[in-house]
Amino acid sequence: LVSCHIAAELVYKYGNLSEGVCKPGYAAAKMTAIYPKFMKPAPMFLDRNFKRLAKVRNYLPPFGFKTQERIIDSILTATKNYGLGEVLDSLGCKRCIIVGNGGILANKSLGSRIDDYDIVVRLNEAPVTGFGKDVGTKTTMRITYPEGAIQKPERYEKDSLFVFSAFKPLDFKWLRQMVFKEKLRGTEGFWKSVAHYVPREPTEMRILNPYFIQEAAFQFIGLPLNNGLMGKGNIPTLGTVAITMALHTCDEVVVAGFGYDMNMPHAPLHYYETVKMSAIKESWTHNISKEKEFLRKLVKANIITDLTNGI
Repeated sequence: LVSCHIAAELVYKYGNLSEGVCKPGYAAAKMTAIYPKFMKPAPMFLDRNFKRLAKVRNYLPPFGFKTQERIIDSILTATKNYGLGEVLDSLGCKRCIIVGNGGILANKSLGSRIDDYDIVVRLNEAPVTGFGKDVGTKTTMRITYPEGAIQKPERYEKDSLFVFSAFKPLDFKWLRQMVFKEKLRGTEGFWKSVAHYVPREPTEMRILNPYFIQEAAFQFIGLPLNNGLMGKGNIPTLGTVAITMALHTCDEVVVAGFGYDMNMPHAPLHYYETVKMSAIKESWTHNISKEKEFLRKLVKANIITDLTNGI
């Protein structure tokens, strides 16, 4: 596809669809116009053929799964499922919303709009109970890593996929213990306390394809490769990883609750707690300003829609 034809093609293809109708292939087509290297086929979750994934085979976590093949194999044998589920996998057009955890979601009453999407993606321990009016009640999947996972079993919602994103080799050990409901051992190496139990059946657990971390970091945000190792300022935030995943999986991608406004130090950082914006210091692992540039580019190009206008 040649970029100049894409714009005209998009107008022809989507121009006459009525407002609110899902546009098949829209996000990927728009992405390709800006990032010619963007290739849609990237499986959302690892399946039993994961060792064939050329782009991630030769990288260590978080950018790949090198050295973790055996443990991933044993996890996938237990989970037995590698898709979103029959209903969603068979949808001809998927409208997805990634709900960030930003304080900007508070008091906007977007809950019912959020619940309208086919796929609602939530991140880490962001609660739904008690916040439904603003953040909705539907959760298709919750993407997390050990330190971000909900720690109180009663806080997990029913009917959502537990989607695991690994940032270091140790993370896979933790996941294996959660999948097989073993007693958690070897917690040194985590940067904060982690959940000891995940109240989910193995069949409701998935491993996010690490390609999305790699692609977000190196192709989209332009973070330093650092020989393919996790290092200073080369890890994308989970929110951006989730958006990257959605661009491959969904036909339309919408976000809400994204964006840090450093000009408002007293604004709440998250919608569910009182920690203030000023609590964020320039982080060692993330490059927030470069990431913001990337997300702004997506919004400006209409590749994603930002319901809370925080990006």
